[in-house]
Amino acid sequence: MQTSDKTARQLFAEVKANPTRKRFGFGRVPALINVDLQKAYTQVGAFATAYETDPRQLEYVNALAAEFRAKGFPVVWTYVAYMESGEDCGVWGTRTNTPDSLQNIKVGSARSEFDDRLDIDRKRDIIINKRMASAFFETNLGSIFNFHGVDTVVVTGGSTSGCVRATVVDSLQRSYRTIVPEECTADKHESPHFANLYDMMLKYADVLTIDETLAQLRQVQARTQPPGAPR
Repeated sequence: MQTSDKTARQLFAEVKANPTRKRFGFGRVPALINVDLQKAYTQVGAFATAYETDPRQLEYVNALAAEFRAKGFPVVWTYVAYMESGEDCGVWGTRTNTPDSLQNIKVGSARSEFDDRLDIDRKRDIIINKRMASAFFETNLGSIFNFHGVDTVVVTGGSTSGCVRATVVDSLQRSYRTIVPEECTADKHESPHFANLYDMMLKYADVLTIDETLAQLRQVQARTQPPGAPR
């Protein structure tokens, strides 16, 4: 094992400046997954569990979502929320039981609501109530992506070290080209944020700037037929 006195931010900056892996790039049908951009995690000052990394994160996410819709590609929003008993959180919810605990984000509560700054098309976008870290775990996301013929997944949201990373790993394991726009992710602390961007860039995803992500997305041919139509 190598040792170093460099910070996670410095390590990420080094690998970003000198990438050592060929990029996956965009395929023909990308989808956007926005992970848990709900008030419990975005409303700093209102909830103890909230955090902010890039102050323009939600603005960038909105820009991505608009571009995906304009090209006819799926836009997915996930959130976590649990039944009153919290039992659908499983053992994950057994370590603490405070008003801020995960299993106490109840369905219909303010903590479960999407941030008001988000532009969500509730007629066209796909909204998924997930219970565990990955957006893919025991949800219908896989079958939705099969229907759309998705081959590329762009992941935004929080936390970088938690639900974003879990979704990214599951995406790659399902053989999707996987892309993470770094300004569109957030975490409570700098070290896990940059350590996980570093790790994902080396192993699981293309970690790009928002400008790079939008530029590559704009080169993908728009879908002119609805999903499921004969080709």
